[in-house]
Amino acid sequence: MAGTDEYAVTAADDALYVLTAVLLTPAKFPSVLGDDYPEACAALGLAPLADGYGLVLGQDGEGARWTVVTDDVSLVAVAIASWDCGMEYDLSPDERSVVAALPGWPLAVAVSAPGVPAPHDPDPSVDDRPPLAPPDTDVWGPAQRRLGADEIALQWAQWREQIDDAEFTTPGGDDGEGAEAGTGRTGVRRVLSEARAYVETPPPLGRVRSSFAPGDARTLRADGPGWSMVARTDDIAFVLLDEAPGEVLPVGRGPELPGLLEALDKMAVRPT
Repeated sequence: MAGTDEYAVTAADDALYVLTAVLLTPAKFPSVLGDDYPEACAALGLAPLADGYGLVLGQDGEGARWTVVTDDVSLVAVAIASWDCGMEYDLSPDERSVVAALPGWPLAVAVSAPGVPAPHDPDPSVDDRPPLAPPDTDVWGPAQRRLGADEIALQWAQWREQIDDAEFTTPGGDDGEGAEAGTGRTGVRRVLSEARAYVETPPPLGRVRSSFAPGDARTLRADGPGWSMVARTDDIAFVLLDEAPGEVLPVGRGPELPGLLEALDKMAVRPT
């Protein structure tokens, strides 16, 4: 999380106290906004540029929430990397790189700028557009399902150690995968079938993403209508479904999962 840097934002006609920033690119975007990169961009009214954007979230001098969109992705990426390492970084996008200044925040931000009023939506007289707001995650739905998958990807080791491979059902049937019996069995089969279809017919950009994992493995993230899957190319997969609130369904490797994960990894978008 950033400190409070400050720079002028002409569109908001005030200085912005930067609280944090995130990337919005095909390989890395706030998944709470959508199942793929174009959907996430559409949630903010942005065109899905190939190189993506950086989103800078902050408050103006009156405390109002603003999201500044910049096409200087490298600048935002460097700032995020610096903050993650505990280093200070003055994130000050050039005004020529600012694509839009949107009222509100599309994501929940737990901090606020010191010395200004508490975070609030801009006055309609300043900007009459509906302010951005984080999706409701109090009830189970697509946004909460995707956030759950984010947490599994981030805390893979903790989730994996809870799974006893002996608990998987014996692989069988046409899917060839071992999935836990009980609620979600039919849903897991559907997810695996739709994921296989991605290999033959590429889905919208960002539906399948590949990122670093220990050793020679990769962490795979795939999303689709009503489902999310997180997997390690050298291990099992976890599936979350809109139709199974709060459930995390492990999928054993079996004879078919390794090949599916390898194929998905080859066509996945990777961070540059």
